[in-house]
Amino acid sequence: MFGTESSLSMFLNTLTPKFYVALTGTSSLISGLILIFEWWYFRKYGTSFIEQVSVSHLRPLLGGVDSSAPTNTTTSNGEADSSRQSVSECKVWRNPLNLFRGAEYNRYTWVTGREPLTYYDMNLSAQDHQTFFTCDTDHLRPADAIMQKAWRERNPQARISAAHEALELEDCATAFILLAEEESTTIMEAERLFKQALKAGESCYRRSHQLQHHSSQYEAQHRRDTNVLVYIKRRLAMCSRKLGRTREAAKMMRDLMKEFPLLSMFNIHENLLESLLELQNYADVQAVLAKYDDISLPKSATICYTAALLKARAVSDKFSPEAASRRGLSTAEMNAVEAIHRAVEFNPHVPKYLLEMKSLILPPEHILKRGDSEAIAYAFFHLQHWKRVEGALNLLHCTWEGTFRMIPYPLEKGHLFYPYPICTETADRELLPIFHEVSVYPKKELPFFILFTAGLCSFTAMLALLTHQFPELMGVFAKAFLSTLFAPLNFIMEKVESLLPSSLWHQLTRI
Repeated sequence: MFGTESSLSMFLNTLTPKFYVALTGTSSLISGLILIFEWWYFRKYGTSFIEQVSVSHLRPLLGGVDSSAPTNTTTSNGEADSSRQSVSECKVWRNPLNLFRGAEYNRYTWVTGREPLTYYDMNLSAQDHQTFFTCDTDHLRPADAIMQKAWRERNPQARISAAHEALELEDCATAFILLAEEESTTIMEAERLFKQALKAGESCYRRSHQLQHHSSQYEAQHRRDTNVLVYIKRRLAMCSRKLGRTREAAKMMRDLMKEFPLLSMFNIHENLLESLLELQNYADVQAVLAKYDDISLPKSATICYTAALLKARAVSDKFSPEAASRRGLSTAEMNAVEAIHRAVEFNPHVPKYLLEMKSLILPPEHILKRGDSEAIAYAFFHLQHWKRVEGALNLLHCTWEGTFRMIPYPLEKGHLFYPYPICTETADRELLPIFHEVSVYPKKELPFFILFTAGLCSFTAMLALLTHQFPELMGVFAKAFLSTLFAPLNFIMEKVESLLPSSLWHQLTRI
């Protein structure tokens, strides 16, 4: 035993400061390389490589995963269902309240020099225009044939020139639409062009309505003319809303919904809700919600947060978090809080915009439900309505974060809705401009192993630097540290030697 101790002491004494410098330098280099790899892997795949290897390879060895066939089948079916749900949840929708390109988006570009729309967003709009404003019989009419090519043009000036060319042949409704959307620099000018488009569109609609049953081509033409007419009337209502004629806009939207009740894909009720909130006609807002906030219909941030606003309005003016903590929540307050939790679960990005914790930008022409793009589009138009209701934002501020305690793992489990889709971040980055910081939910935190390797790398690098600068002093510290480290072992060995007879201990050492 004493020979082992003397050998260890001799070995420690023979170590030079250069050895300690090399040891700490090598440790720092290795931990630095691990840190760089871990950071790169986390940025690319969103998870720690060490954690993934541990879960994938070590857990099965420890018996943490049942590898039976039925379980695998069930898991694969669950993954398939999850992927199908993810695809349906990540569908991109046309923004019901999208702005005018010429009168609003382009003016923003002229003032700031920034492009508010991405190429992906504008390409989706081009596909929408080709779907709704063209049909197979367009080649039979020269003006419609020109417009069919115009909707495929990427250059805005080429599209505008083609629209003027079509109008030289005849009054073409889709040509007026294109000029109102892209060439007009004011809402009043856009409204004037949409009124001209309405005359041409109604004429085409009446004509195709009479012939729609004659053949499939006439039926397709009538479907196109219906889409054109609905689009024109909706944009005229939006022009009235932007020009301050809100009651007129609400009436136009109601009439449009009555005239074409089956065209729910345009989500005209969301335009109506915004206009009714501006009029502070909360009874009619509740009536619209009762019709469209149905379990069989797709939800939206407008539906969920408007329902929360109405319930918050009943209690927000007298709500006090201190009083509520003392006496508890009343039934009405509980209903309001539950409505806020429901809305936040559907789209968790909205509260930061409503509470002005994050800056707003112009909403895109397309949105992803439950994503950051939908949150921007909602807050851009509805922030003023929340501010108008006294205490509503205070109630939202006090209660919205409680939703996350109800759903600790939102990607795997939902409460009132399906689990939060994991594809929203990727789609939102394509829909939103690069100067906007996309909101991510749930927020990714750095894995433990990245923090551990960062600390290890920094500690060993500091030791290497100190050893290089003060080799003798660090050598003394190293010897003292090792002596302290082995002190408990030496103490135990001394106790064992004192308890055992010397002859027995001699025999054991010989063995």
